[in-house]
Amino acid sequence: MNEAQVSPARLTAGEGDLRALRPPGAIRRFWARHPRLADWLIAVLYFIPAVGLSLLMSGDTTRQGDIAQGISGCIALTVGAVALVFRRRAPTTVLGISWAVTVVAAPLLGIADLAIIPIALYALAIYGSTRAAWIGYAGSVVVSTVASVMSGSGERAGIDLNPVALVVLNDAVPYAVILLIVVLIAITISNRRRYVAALIDRADHLERERENLAQLAAADERSRIAREMHDIVSHSLTVMVTLAEGSAATVEDDPARAAEGMRLVAETGRTALTDTRRMLGLLDSRPAGRADLAPQPGGAELAALVDSFRDAGLPVAFTLLGQPVIDPARELAVYRVVQESLTNALRHAKHPSVVEVVVNYQRESVTVTVTDDGAAQPPASPGGRGLTGMRQRVALYSGSLESGPRAGGGWRVAATLGADSPTERTP
Repeated sequence: MNEAQVSPARLTAGEGDLRALRPPGAIRRFWARHPRLADWLIAVLYFIPAVGLSLLMSGDTTRQGDIAQGISGCIALTVGAVALVFRRRAPTTVLGISWAVTVVAAPLLGIADLAIIPIALYALAIYGSTRAAWIGYAGSVVVSTVASVMSGSGERAGIDLNPVALVVLNDAVPYAVILLIVVLIAITISNRRRYVAALIDRADHLERERENLAQLAAADERSRIAREMHDIVSHSLTVMVTLAEGSAATVEDDPARAAEGMRLVAETGRTALTDTRRMLGLLDSRPAGRADLAPQPGGAELAALVDSFRDAGLPVAFTLLGQPVIDPARELAVYRVVQESLTNALRHAKHPSVVEVVVNYQRESVTVTVTDDGAAQPPASPGGRGLTGMRQRVALYSGSLESGPRAGGGWRVAATLGADSPTERTP
């Protein structure tokens, strides 16, 4: 991609170094869209003056009857003009052809056509390499000197000097300076184009990287919200179903207990609705919605969580060891691990006599162990959201999770969370 092919929006709306670049104008954009037209135009603009000037300056050959030489010289110039059309695709070959045309046409026309070499040398410096441009410059100086000698310009000068020395003084040295200026300008333009292309590639790379990071962050956020919604809905519905079944079973024998169970169902439902609104509020970017957001549950709410399962009929024994470390994100992870483990026990464990919950806060980690002695609890599905969610929460703190049947019957969940904060990805 060259500088002329860059859209104005890419250059003005970019970041960093791109802000220093000027967008191409309408004329440059036009020629960038029509490179073949530009090549043909350059060839025509070279051919017409070269042939006309050559015929005028070598007009004395017609008096000598040597018209064939003039025609042959014009044919050589025509070949050189056609070769210029391919200067973008084969700059080295075009420069070689320009050398040959200059050397061949010099003795035929009696003058050295030195216009085609700068055009070809410029193309080599732009579309080739810097090393090739300097090699082409050295060769062009030699070829132009030879062509000037072959054209007899030194003999026509009328000065009492060696013709070769005269050519070097009058033609070779000035022409070498002109070619040097052409090469320096072309190399400067080529380096700028490469610099612009490098900046654009860098901007494209940064843009793709930013999009990838944004997608990863969005995926992480969706996964986090899915885990939270699963924990809220799964826990609440499991407790509500268990309470509703128990109330239905005792409504005839103990109406008061059945009524109390239904009251707990309503309370659990309201709590679930509140938690759901809070999660949906996190997705709402409006400032007005932030005033109603409540803190996420943590270690302080573990006792209330255990009580809710006891009210649902699950015999839970809760033990809290150590001093909790104030880390809201890790406390939320501990809360969700306990909640999911008790939900699975309530759903799958058959007639457990006790479900033991032990949360042990240590200096560098916290361990959560939930065991029950219920019979015939089916193993958790490896693809289930609950177990997957717990593993993801624990993995954020470089921890581990073990879940499986106990040797003496029942089920055991053991999770260890480290003290490191979860890694945050910034889009």
